[in-house]
Amino acid sequence: MYTIFPKGITVTVFSCGLWLASACSSSNTGERLPILGEREVVHKVIDGNKVTDTLYHIIPDFELLDQDSTVVSKKSIQGKIYLADFFFTRCPTICPVTARNLLQIARHFEHDPRVVFLSHTVDPMYDRPYVLKRYATELGAPKNWFFLNGPKNEVYPLAGAEGYFSFAQENKDAPGGFDHSGAFSLVDTRFHVRAVYDGTQMDSIPKIIADIQLLLDKG
Repeated sequence: MYTIFPKGITVTVFSCGLWLASACSSSNTGERLPILGEREVVHKVIDGNKVTDTLYHIIPDFELLDQDSTVVSKKSIQGKIYLADFFFTRCPTICPVTARNLLQIARHFEHDPRVVFLSHTVDPMYDRPYVLKRYATELGAPKNWFFLNGPKNEVYPLAGAEGYFSFAQENKDAPGGFDHSGAFSLVDTRFHVRAVYDGTQMDSIPKIIADIQLLLDKG
């Protein structure tokens, strides 16, 4: 068994056929993607005037090592749109499928410096940077795709409601010893989550590409 989306976390799914009545139609309307997650309305006084502002969910700070042992953080990808997911190199179930699907998307944008891809291992003890490097090379991953290693107490919360609305945990009863979501989370330049997709479905690929382009064009 594996989990595409975690129990107890409500997200808006933009995978074709899962949310839209007419598949993939939203990207063709020119409308902006919503910002997912809880939001807080705050009232403050600026220069004597009452101002109402909305605080949206943002991805928390992180510092992780990529396949070249280079630190990747919010600062290092500031101003970029990115797609995030969770995996491990010895995964016997959904990871080969999600990797193939993500590879198509990453290759589509490999020459656009405004877009990057972050894959977080849920098995950091085994998936050291040199293992991730070998995995990325064998997969044929383009240079805009970063495979990230970090401690479980940082990566697992980052996967959940505090971060990408995904899911990751160690589970000795799960295939390979880890339970994680097959979701892809789309994040904008301000670190707001704008959509979550079922990364196991090939039908999601054109929708994700269209939505990334929509963010590039309209924000």
